[in-house]
Amino acid sequence: MLSRVLWIAVAGAAGSVLRYGVSLLALRWSAALPLGTLTVNVVGSFLLGLLMEVGLTTDLIDPNVRTVLAVGLLGGFTTYSSFNYETLEYLRRGSDVLGWINVGVTMVACLIAGALGLGLGKAIAGR
Repeated sequence: MLSRVLWIAVAGAAGSVLRYGVSLLALRWSAALPLGTLTVNVVGSFLLGLLMEVGLTTDLIDPNVRTVLAVGLLGGFTTYSSFNYETLEYLRRGSDVLGWINVGVTMVACLIAGALGLGLGKAIAGR
């Protein structure tokens, strides 16, 4: 049990560092919306959908590895709390349109990415 917790902690740290790297890259393309947060949420949604579909329907991914990747790596990588804060800041500053655009784009893109991840997982699993 302790070993799994340590692996989750290491993977979570790696996910956080990856998230930071994506945010730095996104700063190169300055835009009205927080592209770094949007990118990690969309990519994370896709990867979690793929991981869970393949991990739960085949023997291709060990359950312990699936847990470490889902809870640790992707838990550290995705940034829902950042999305929430950034959206609330738009609303607090009176930028309601940007706030709601951020909500809409994030939700639709993450749902699509998650569905694509599940679809790819089904194809890999042969279902």
